[in-house]
Amino acid sequence: MAKNRIEARMEACRQKKEKAFITYITAGLPDLAATKEIIKAQERGGCDVVELGIPFSDPVADGPVIQEASYRAICGGVNVRKIFEMMQELRAEGVKMPIVFMMYYNTVLHYGIEAFAKKCREAGVDGLIIPDLPFEEQEELQNYLKQSDDTILIQLVSPVSKDRIPKILDGARGFVYCVSSMGVTGQKADFYKEIKSYLKKVNGLTELPVMMGFGIRTAEDVAPVKDLIDGAIVGSYFIQLLEENGFAPETAEEYCAAFKKELND
Repeated sequence: MAKNRIEARMEACRQKKEKAFITYITAGLPDLAATKEIIKAQERGGCDVVELGIPFSDPVADGPVIQEASYRAICGGVNVRKIFEMMQELRAEGVKMPIVFMMYYNTVLHYGIEAFAKKCREAGVDGLIIPDLPFEEQEELQNYLKQSDDTILIQLVSPVSKDRIPKILDGARGFVYCVSSMGVTGQKADFYKEIKSYLKKVNGLTELPVMMGFGIRTAEDVAPVKDLIDGAIVGSYFIQLLEENGFAPETAEEYCAAFKKELND
């Protein structure tokens, strides 16, 4: 099985004994041209993977910051067709960093499952994270994705997954997205009280890199569990930071470089 871009990047981090750093941004905030520049800046800053949020009218897993970002992007006329066009431009302009679509399943269904999987391959989308698509409902999408190794479905586990974790992780690829707290994105780093035993359990069930997200702002936030994770994911805080700095690409580059350095010190 060929490694896709996410797997190759995770393997490179592992060989360098480095923790990986992943950020989330909403596609089309403040507009798609700016989104492109922010992604390029993150690549320069040493970010390992970008989660690109596909704006959706009812983002049930997201807190107020990402909900608002999604709403504003939709009001600005952003849709999945335009995001695919932007992805093709990014790849044509030499962006090599893995990019994952963070999205909701209705968007895939509306586009057409087979057509969506094909378009992801063509546009250079390396992975999908779909929080409202339960493991038991993934087969149809997986069958289309598995026709090539270009785009993979990233699995999410949370403290409430419990006995389902082995099933969810069986055959998983890329990395495991470990949700660190109950509830939605963007809460303060108020992690699940038994976070260490939960992370130990996940580590014991998979060889995949374990990435932790939800509520993380600084590398210091994950210091207590650093030995139990292979990297961190920052979303809501990163969007707020960009917003406060007029979506300046330099802000994205500096934040990614600083977080990655601190994470690995």
